[in-house]
Amino acid sequence: MSSDGGGSRRIRWLLGFGFFVQGFRGFPWLGANFFLTDELRVNPSVLQLLQNSANLPMVAKPIYGVVSDAVYFFGQHRVPYIAFGALLQAVSWLAIAFLARSNVSILALSLYLLLSNLGASVVEVANDAIVAEAGKQKSLSGELPSFVWMASSLGGILGNLLGGIAIKTFSSQSTFLVFGLLALLQFLVTITIREKSLNLPENHSPSGGGGGIKSHVSDLSRVLRKPEISYSIAWMALSTALVPVLTGTMFFYQTKILNIDASLLGISKVVGQVAMLLWGVVYNRWLKTTSPRKLIAAIQGTIAVFVVSDLLFVRGVYRDLGVADSVYVLFVSGILETLFYFKNLPFTVLMTRLCPRGCEGSLMAFVMSAIALAFIVSGYLGIVLASFVEVTVDDHSGFAGGLAVEAVCVVVPLVFTSWIYDEKEGAEEKSKKKE
Repeated sequence: MSSDGGGSRRIRWLLGFGFFVQGFRGFPWLGANFFLTDELRVNPSVLQLLQNSANLPMVAKPIYGVVSDAVYFFGQHRVPYIAFGALLQAVSWLAIAFLARSNVSILALSLYLLLSNLGASVVEVANDAIVAEAGKQKSLSGELPSFVWMASSLGGILGNLLGGIAIKTFSSQSTFLVFGLLALLQFLVTITIREKSLNLPENHSPSGGGGGIKSHVSDLSRVLRKPEISYSIAWMALSTALVPVLTGTMFFYQTKILNIDASLLGISKVVGQVAMLLWGVVYNRWLKTTSPRKLIAAIQGTIAVFVVSDLLFVRGVYRDLGVADSVYVLFVSGILETLFYFKNLPFTVLMTRLCPRGCEGSLMAFVMSAIALAFIVSGYLGIVLASFVEVTVDDHSGFAGGLAVEAVCVVVPLVFTSWIYDEKEGAEEKSKKKE
């Protein structure tokens, strides 16, 4: 019993610190946005292109998931991947910190950002697999997804709060150095933990050869053929991919047209992260038994309302009502940015319940990959939309029209929410078949 308790504590420590660091990634990324616009003078479309292209390593998560399920290092197949991913992030951000002092090119910066996100995606795959595996333990059942969600949100809160202050007080380059050292600390902490001490459920027998990988690919393929899993993932991906977000345009509008400074923008992101943290608490306490389909549909509808609110903001409606631009940016913009991720919590819980034992890493990696790809497609469509409505550095007259199109696209997925698996409906169908 004490062994299980010790394993649970170590899991909470490993995942709590790991998800905190991943949430803290907003710290250097806020610095990267300002570095790109202020130092390298990129335009809104190029900024959004770089932001989304840097996430391309996230799309390969199923590969990392299959490999981590099948390939063991010294009898371990989760902790070594976390350590490796943390080291990759440390190397890339520290390299950017030192290169930024000279005339770094956009190409070199992009390559290091890709390397950083490769490390982050490897860490996330291993962490998500541990959440799925440990979530089957009675001592952690149900609470682990919301625990790591809150740890990530806390990291996001501190990262964005300190990021704005660091950029204003020192420079955007300082954020790269600080996060690089934090990722290095995560690497050093992780290599001291033995995977056996976590008491994770037994998985398939370790195999470093191609047979093990082929077996896991086959298992993943079989799992994805289950309608309750495949249709749910398809809805989740399409509900994001169909929406052409205008994040780069909004960043330029706020910083160059409205002259919102870095510290206020950082605090705005903190408000969004606080909302994410509160969402984790509320979900864990009151909504765990609520149908994921209902929750996800409600979140999608809320996103549509917020996008319409952004449209009114750009048209100056709130300004005419006496609401300062800074107040709106502080309390609304940050929440909208994180609302797109609110769906992930109930969806992750649903996938954890549906995931067969032994395929946790592969399936959760595939889910996160599909979501990452959806966000990239969404960002690229946003670039196309910004070009179509003729938004430029100096002319934002078509911005409101672009937001109107975005709002309509958010509503469309609500038509086919029946794709999301409902456990109550599934149980009723099974009982009817037995009869």
